[in-house]
Amino acid sequence: MSPLFTALHIPSPNGGLTLENRVVVAPMCQYACTDGLANDWHLTHWAGLLNGGTAMVFLEATAVTADGRISPGCLGIWDDTRAQALGANLARARAQAPHTPICIQLAHAGRKGSSAAPWQGGALLDLDNGGWETRAPSALPHSDGERAPKALSLDEIAALVKAFADSAKRAKAIGIDAIELHAAHGYLLHQFLSPLSNQRTDAYGGDFEGRIRFPLEAIAAVRAVFDGPVGFRISATDWVEGGWTPEETVDFCKRAQAAGADFAHISTAGVSPLQKIPAAPGFQLPFAQMVKAATGMPTIGVGLITEAKMAESAVADGLVDVVAVARAVLYNPRWLWEVAAQLGGTLRGSPQFIRSLPPHARHIFGDVRIGMR
Repeated sequence: MSPLFTALHIPSPNGGLTLENRVVVAPMCQYACTDGLANDWHLTHWAGLLNGGTAMVFLEATAVTADGRISPGCLGIWDDTRAQALGANLARARAQAPHTPICIQLAHAGRKGSSAAPWQGGALLDLDNGGWETRAPSALPHSDGERAPKALSLDEIAALVKAFADSAKRAKAIGIDAIELHAAHGYLLHQFLSPLSNQRTDAYGGDFEGRIRFPLEAIAAVRAVFDGPVGFRISATDWVEGGWTPEETVDFCKRAQAAGADFAHISTAGVSPLQKIPAAPGFQLPFAQMVKAATGMPTIGVGLITEAKMAESAVADGLVDVVAVARAVLYNPRWLWEVAAQLGGTLRGSPQFIRSLPPHARHIFGDVRIGMR
């Protein structure tokens, strides 16, 4: 059997979660909300992803405060109203597909908030054009010429730790199976980690110990209120001289594990427009391998993984425990069906789809047969 179609158990205080295969859907922002409320777009989008056969679906970056959204169209869970809308649409989507675990990505955009959607240019929005004041570790803009964020006070940092925990409670109440804290791609937790964006001189800045303090506090706070698997997504390198390094990533991951994290999701970049990314298929997998070797916790790799053999070898060669796929699945929600057809894997699928399977793929739903009169 292909290792891509073997099970993996992620332990946690509630007994953990068993993934039926080694492919998950990575978080992908949809920029489709009004006031942070999930809607029919999410219902349709999630139902499609849940019918794709992956072992878990990660929901998009979901803001723990209103000003923590990346854009005005981003999803939120900062209060019960937002949580109820998310939960209602998710429940309807889950009813249209085989049971698939759901992981929500809790996030705060920091200085990268108040931005236009990507297809609207992605630039920082003016205050008189739907934008808002952003908050960050230090009063440093993401790009030259942009409006600077407000540096967070100690009380505001404490309030944000609570916001992550309160959002985790809401996620648990609506039936979310796992939680990932977003500490990658230049958003708030990453901004605290990187010396490029964190130039504080108090306990939450300066040396490595100071820069990791807030992200670790957020992880511990979520762990304290959520007994399912808790993990984090982290950029393993800024790809900028003088920025966050792979070695710091490994050290941080060990400490996050001690703080209660059950899995790590390894990406790169996002904190600086000066980054020079050597993008190529699988280019981030060596960083995931470093974390996996150093911590032993379930480790997810991501980044331009679009081919069946690459996904299979990433797991077979021990680079990662799980492969995360994003844009390939957004383009083709049945991507994993094609991979299973190539590699001899089996998946759970809705019977309504069985007649669509071509002869070379008939095995992917196991021994299910369909009769006609």
